[in-house]
Amino acid sequence: MIAKYFNFKELNTNLKNELIGGFTTFVTMAYIIIVNPKILEVAGMPFEASMAATIYTAFLGTFALGVYAKRPFAIAPYMGENAFVAFTVVKTLGYSWQTALGAIFISGFLFTLITLGNLRGWLANSIPESLKISFAVGIGFFLAFIGLNETGIVQVGVPGAPVKVGNFHELTVLLALFGFLFTGILMIKKVKGSILIGILTTAILGFIFGATPLPKHWVSAPPSLTPLFLHLDIGGALTWGFLAVILTVLVMDFVDTMGTLLGVSYKAKLLDENGNLPEIEKPFLCDALSTVAASLLGTTTAGIYIESAAGIEAGGRSGFSAVVTSVLFLLAIFFAPFFTVIPGYAYGSALIIVGLLMMSPIKNLDFNNFSELIPAFVIIALMSFTYNLGIGMTAGFVVYPITKFFAGEIKDVKPGLWVLSAFSLLFFIFYPY
Repeated sequence: MIAKYFNFKELNTNLKNELIGGFTTFVTMAYIIIVNPKILEVAGMPFEASMAATIYTAFLGTFALGVYAKRPFAIAPYMGENAFVAFTVVKTLGYSWQTALGAIFISGFLFTLITLGNLRGWLANSIPESLKISFAVGIGFFLAFIGLNETGIVQVGVPGAPVKVGNFHELTVLLALFGFLFTGILMIKKVKGSILIGILTTAILGFIFGATPLPKHWVSAPPSLTPLFLHLDIGGALTWGFLAVILTVLVMDFVDTMGTLLGVSYKAKLLDENGNLPEIEKPFLCDALSTVAASLLGTTTAGIYIESAAGIEAGGRSGFSAVVTSVLFLLAIFFAPFFTVIPGYAYGSALIIVGLLMMSPIKNLDFNNFSELIPAFVIIALMSFTYNLGIGMTAGFVVYPITKFFAGEIKDVKPGLWVLSAFSLLFFIFYPY
């Protein structure tokens, strides 16, 4: 029954692959359970309630995406957007977190409307293949950079040399290098579940050698949502001075979700012969409603996670993979100490491997056509080096019509891309730097 509903035969998958894929996706993004509330704590949002809101948002969004959209992707509160709310909206601009949640609700509501009106699908289908390729490649570089940083192989440097090599005398760095090479060898040998095996093996070695202590408690009671639930201030967000914040949240969520969805789908070969994702409005609607739910529960913008690529590479192809991920998120409300014990050097080394795999579509770029190559490069470079997917994608939307104009190929720019270009330009004008 499960195989029939999720089209296992058509997708050339099976229950084992879907279970491994779903578990792998969860393991690579379980850090969000702790990291998201830690960041939002800066904005004055209670940690335990924020953790509960993070888990419930991830469960609801991912479960809906698996059952309704039948795609092997996971939804959770976005990194980047949480930092924007905590450090820019609250700490720098001085607004309350309640007002910020009001802006997130408004953006989610608008997303829902334009999704139901098929506008988001129309805009997504207007994006040329070269930009879709660059989304996939940019996500690859971004994941690899996150992995290198999480493992300590690459560290933050100093002005003039912003990054530097980590300390190869540290046990955690050596474990990360082992995890990368071990996973790579498993893949060379074509061992199924290589990424998951690599994560778990590296983590176990870390426990054995004392690099990471085992949790004192394996089970915890679910934290209360009361301090955050329905505490959003929609009226406070509906002011002229808050327009720039709403626009920023809107554009960042829009391009992050669209770029991640198309990039990961491109790599997973889920796009049709025209380069479009069939029934794209379904995952878009799940994303939009997840953002609405996130604001009500008490957390920031939710969307499709790039770590979904890890589960896809591990074998996940159907929506059942997402269902598995969602159930693990729900269990995490009781077993948060257990699920969050996987150290950064274990899942970080896996993200480097996934980043490597995501880069393969770069071979499909036409390096002789600079009107296509320059916008693609802008996207890839800025997605990685600004540590923000949305910045790179919006920059590419702005640059693409410019290069096409001077190449005498302005007819290649579809009407939907002009709309994306205009919104992206407004994003850079009004962004509260």
